[in-house]
Amino acid sequence: MRGDDSDQAARLTEETAHGPYWTAAANLAEATIAAYRGQPDVAEEIVRAAEQVFLPRGANSMLALVQYPRGAAALAAGRYDEAYQHLRRIFDASDSAFHPHVRSWALVDLVEAAALSGHENEAAGFVKELEPIAAQARWPILEGALRLARPILSTASDDSGFEAGTELAAWPFTRARLQLAHGIWLRRQRRPADARTPLRAARDAFDALGAGPWGERARQELRASGETSRQRSYELVDALSPQELQIAQLAAGGMSNKEIGRQLFLSHRTVSSHLYKVFPKLGITARSQLRAALQDQFSEQSN
Repeated sequence: MRGDDSDQAARLTEETAHGPYWTAAANLAEATIAAYRGQPDVAEEIVRAAEQVFLPRGANSMLALVQYPRGAAALAAGRYDEAYQHLRRIFDASDSAFHPHVRSWALVDLVEAAALSGHENEAAGFVKELEPIAAQARWPILEGALRLARPILSTASDDSGFEAGTELAAWPFTRARLQLAHGIWLRRQRRPADARTPLRAARDAFDALGAGPWGERARQELRASGETSRQRSYELVDALSPQELQIAQLAAGGMSNKEIGRQLFLSHRTVSSHLYKVFPKLGITARSQLRAALQDQFSEQSN
């Protein structure tokens, strides 16, 4: 979860005739990343600057891009009803912030906020509107979001929907959020031992992606399940990129390069290249040393 791409987009847009307008739009991607990292003040500062560009120009179509990071910031901070109210505007066709395409990006946040604030029924209606669009467009972002939405909003008494969605969700952040939701569901079904596996996977993925608020939520759920969760060491985040860390964790768990590539939608050569860079950063020379090197980066004390 890095801002490199959004930084580059902002620099490129500054060179065009509509520089301020498109720069503000590109900066909103950085605001969303800041929200996911648990930096609400940074996100809000960017959002307000963008509003000052959009509103005088009557750019109502861009208001969805404003609501998205605001909703994400509220969600990360645990203000679930506020998050839902921000995000639902993107889905309400009568609202000035409605946007048919941004709905696909914001659906994961909307569903998560709805499930945590008692708005499941309304959110299910929005999901229903998007189902035929997904069937026709075959857009991976929307399809992945729907794979998270279905089990979270389902009233089924078994967890098969969570398991199927986790296997199919292509985006690491979406998959980790589904694993977190699965763990929460299992714990509330009085199955704490079963809940720990998806909660651990979610915690590790959030750590790798730099999504601090979600990582802390997974730790809280693990503690509630009876497991003391290790505290995150930020030395590792500094040493490795989010993708390098995720690959290193999977390799340390015994997965081959091909298996890692299939899970992360990378070629096995790309995985090998990342590991080649990881070894010197961790001060090791062999794959067999990964597990011990990674364990050294975490303290085993609870938060």
